[in-house]
Amino acid sequence: MVPTMKDLGIDRFSPEQRIALALEIWESLEDRRPPGRLTAGQRAEIARRNIEMDANPGIALTWEQIRASIETKP
Repeated sequence: MVPTMKDLGIDRFSPEQRIALALEIWESLEDRRPPGRLTAGQRAEIARRNIEMDANPGIALTWEQIRASIETKP
């Protein structure tokens, strides 16, 4: 049986600690991560955005800019 969050004491972690642990687990999978399943529409949107970025790289935002814009929203 797979241990549960409660079995491992993860249920007592703060939300930030749980997120950090989830990211660490995800990153530990490296090339064994399951492939993403995108719809045709999602693939088309990614292609459109890539073309837009290639044509105008100045529209890109850094992670810090994105985080700051999210943290300032009410």
